[in-house]
Amino acid sequence: MRRARWTAVGTGALLAVAGLAASAMRSTTSTRALIPLSYASGAVLCAGASVLGSKGRTRRALWLMIVGVMVMAVGDQLD
Repeated sequence: MRRARWTAVGTGALLAVAGLAASAMRSTTSTRALIPLSYASGAVLCAGASVLGSKGRTRRALWLMIVGVMVMAVGDQLD
């Protein structure tokens, strides 16, 4: 149980940092504002998943991470 909780927290935080870094990188080079916005939105969802994981809601955290990564993938496809 503890391992799943810490895995959800760590993965959510890592994905949030990666999404924020991609958003910052794309905001300087992209011509469309939708691309960095989708990366930032996905990062916010993954950060929320990290919070849910810390509270023990690992199943909901997993689904929220999946949605967050899918939102970031939309930004990648628009790029």
